[in-house]
Amino acid sequence: MATLALFDTEDLPLPESLLEAVEHGEVFTRAWVVGLILDLIGYTPDKDLCGPRLVEPACGGGAFLTVVASRVSESCRTRGRPLTDAIDAVRAFDLLDHNVERSRALVAETLRGDGWNPKDAAKVAAAWVRQGDYLLQPHDERYADYVVGNPPYIRLEDVPADRMTAYRRACLTMGGRADIYIGFYEMALRSLNEGGRLGFICADRWMRNQYGRRLRQLVVKDFSMDLALVMHDVDAFDEQVSAYPAITLISNGAQSAAVAADTNRRFGAEQARDFAQWYLSGESATVAEESYQAARMPHWFPGEDSWPAASPARLAVLEDLTERFRPLEDTGTGTKVGIGIATGADKVFLTKDEELVEGGRLLPMAMVRDTTSGTIDWGGTYLVNPWTATGELVDLDAFPRLAAYFEKHGQALRKRYVAEKQPHRWYKTIDKVDHRLIRRPKLLFPDMKLRIHPVLDEGGLYPHHNLYFIVSDVWDMRVLGGLLLSKVAEAFVEAYAVRMRGGTLRFQAQYLRKIRVPDPATIGEGDRAALAEAFDKRNVRAATEIALRVYGLAELPD
Repeated sequence: MATLALFDTEDLPLPESLLEAVEHGEVFTRAWVVGLILDLIGYTPDKDLCGPRLVEPACGGGAFLTVVASRVSESCRTRGRPLTDAIDAVRAFDLLDHNVERSRALVAETLRGDGWNPKDAAKVAAAWVRQGDYLLQPHDERYADYVVGNPPYIRLEDVPADRMTAYRRACLTMGGRADIYIGFYEMALRSLNEGGRLGFICADRWMRNQYGRRLRQLVVKDFSMDLALVMHDVDAFDEQVSAYPAITLISNGAQSAAVAADTNRRFGAEQARDFAQWYLSGESATVAEESYQAARMPHWFPGEDSWPAASPARLAVLEDLTERFRPLEDTGTGTKVGIGIATGADKVFLTKDEELVEGGRLLPMAMVRDTTSGTIDWGGTYLVNPWTATGELVDLDAFPRLAAYFEKHGQALRKRYVAEKQPHRWYKTIDKVDHRLIRRPKLLFPDMKLRIHPVLDEGGLYPHHNLYFIVSDVWDMRVLGGLLLSKVAEAFVEAYAVRMRGGTLRFQAQYLRKIRVPDPATIGEGDRAALAEAFDKRNVRAATEIALRVYGLAELPD
């Protein structure tokens, strides 16, 4: 990162641990990475760089500014303009005195080395680099045609309380346990003139984590996500850091074509030049070199819940499917994704004793272990059900055995948060039982599994909260099960879900809802029968082959 120095130490006293982070937390971006970012956003010396304004929010020791100064110098010489014409062309900020002085010195040294008058070089350097907190600058100081840099990574809770309050007031996207860089993205985007471009190298966690949701929402609503170039294994900094970096390009305009790209450790200065040439040419839809691969897409992914992570070729396929097909959960087909019942006290509410309470108060439950084989193998678990068919709590006076059982466990039930909120409803489960669900055919999905695992309940069981379910008014559930058994459906979950230890995927409702499916009426009779058969036989290969045909895909890229 450019600098970890986020605090004005003259105004706000800091604990020694934070002072140490400020003083020693600087990591410098390599010059070829800076050059790549400037090339990608179009900040090149063949243009007049005296007119547009470039802003760097946290300049640190001047890694970006040195390259910027060199390009401004060449631009002025090419056009026969005096260097002082560029005095307002760049604004860079930092909070630490020594970073400001060092950056000014490097800028002046670069300009003098290009043959400019030392006084003019010093004057320009002093004007470009300012001491101050970028996040709290007035808009007139921040407005820009280009914003570049490597914003600081510091957890917001590590910031002193009064400054944290000021940051939250200024940066609406900085919610929860956000990193400071979220605010830098927001301020930079809001400062862009129409058509302006942002080019950051920064951690890419905001694209998927909860704390980045508001920022994703801002980008989707008002800006164009143009490029995500993942550089996790690239030696992009002068020191080794585990920052999961990516170069992101975002422009102030309507969403247009977007590029997803990935790199490996072989990606360096030479490969960066090749990638920039491919990116700027706008020609071939995909590129696959030894050190990088990339794909152009008509749009970036809609929505702000999470953005997918996969190879560029697979992202392009998923974006195409997202564009062409409707979500799995769809009011048009009455298809719904849900989660089973949470009780808040499974030891009390779940039983295998058929004689425990009145028979009508026992509801057969589907548990994760019942789905292991791919078909329902019910293990005999019941829910001790406190709900009527109309969704009301039962009158315990009408069920003396049920009343006695709940009272026997009254202490444990009354200690639950849900009971403390509503003491008179102390025997309720966290979720209501929707009795309409019991008899409906439904596909069940275990929460955690190495691969997608839809299992059909023909009706009669109610899912436990470790199972997600799908019901539909239109779909034949075996046909839908065949589609969801395929690698195509699994690719959506893989792209959005966070893998657990050992490669386990989370098949939660939010990820299942990302799956796109065709209109069931458009699937031919032969394919419908084949999908149902593949589902019955748990034949993933056959299901995938048919799904590819139904989706109009030749293959599913790795």
